[in-house]
Amino acid sequence: MTDTPARLLNLLSLLQTPREWPGRELAERLSVSPRTIRRDVDRLRELGYPVEASKGAVGGYRLVAGTAMPPLLLDDEEAVAIAVGLRAGAGHAIEGVEEASVRALAKLEQVLPSRLRHRVSTLQNATIPLTRGDGATVAPGTLTSLAGAVTGQERLRFGYRAGDGTETKRLVEPYRLVSTGRRWYLVAYDLGREDWRTFRVDRVSEPFPTGARFSPRELPAGDAAAYMTQSMSRAQPELDLDVSFGAPAEFVAARLPAHLTPTATGPDGCRLRTRTTDSTEWLAVRFAMVDAPFTIHGPEPLRAYAAELGARLGAASSQG
Repeated sequence: MTDTPARLLNLLSLLQTPREWPGRELAERLSVSPRTIRRDVDRLRELGYPVEASKGAVGGYRLVAGTAMPPLLLDDEEAVAIAVGLRAGAGHAIEGVEEASVRALAKLEQVLPSRLRHRVSTLQNATIPLTRGDGATVAPGTLTSLAGAVTGQERLRFGYRAGDGTETKRLVEPYRLVSTGRRWYLVAYDLGREDWRTFRVDRVSEPFPTGARFSPRELPAGDAAAYMTQSMSRAQPELDLDVSFGAPAEFVAARLPAHLTPTATGPDGCRLRTRTTDSTEWLAVRFAMVDAPFTIHGPEPLRAYAAELGARLGAASSQG
């Protein structure tokens, strides 16, 4: 193999297999001399790949963890597996799947060959997850379009449906994507309203990057997370939540979102005290799904809604 760039890529592909490679075996695989392998290893190190060499009869080369993340070489099956996993997580805004995951998906899908992109779409469309996040489903293509516009600092057009069903067209300067665990939001400067806005991504349709670049404005709250918190507080009043459960704290915590974490009151009980902007309707249903007895100590709107919901469910179950 005389093509040095192609040989380096093949050598890197072999080294990314989690094992130690004797120099002679690498030389045989690539049809070059052990001396050439040593030179190629030095070139990879210069490019930032941490290749470690060990001496002795069973010594060899292996790729180890470094201080930075160098580019990876993926075969077809690996690329499809990663893309499907990122799409599944991004599409349902699962807790812990942050903006970085969407950026990774956007980068990967940008370079996927058409044959692999088709395989990813086919596999995802043929798979139905048993469990879903609490938020509305988001099309991965919408997320990757928004992420690309954020990263490229490119103005974006899209259709938007408000909570009351009103449809509008927006032209924005996208700033950040934010996941709240239940839903994805886009923080952007709305050029038509001349002000900052947050948009629920599941209500965004037909996002279209315009190609026009912009210099990011200074966000009033300093960062997107703080701005989202302020925006959601204005839209939904905070509730002083106080709920006790007749089950261990670990059992209850595993069945609630991460921002609702109870404190143990004993081996078989726990109590949840926090402030939240979640709706009373959503909280009542979530607590009922914990599959444990619970008592709502406050706030009163939540107590009232839980009583109303319980009455409706009781009436529904009594009807023959």
